[in-house]
Amino acid sequence: MQAVITTGGKQYIVTKDQTLNVELVGDVKALEFDALMTIDGDNIQVGTPLVAGVKVKAEVVEEVKGEKIKILKYKAKKREHTLTGHRQHYSKIKIISIA
Repeated sequence: MQAVITTGGKQYIVTKDQTLNVELVGDVKALEFDALMTIDGDNIQVGTPLVAGVKVKAEVVEEVKGEKIKILKYKAKKREHTLTGHRQHYSKIKIISIA
């Protein structure tokens, strides 16, 4: 069984025992999402906006960092440039059940 959930302004297709990186959720250990859509073989249920009675439970495994992004700002004819970087923080979650 698969479900579509939303967190951090993004939508994810998830299955049971799947791990994925989502936007940082804070200091919580257990999460519960509402399903926007469920897929069970040929049976597809689309919610308006949520599927009634379907909850997706997950647990936070750890906090991880994404890849480093380098930003270069350059001003022509001035010989001026600035190099900065950014590394986004994510929460790694594991889907426990879709019920």
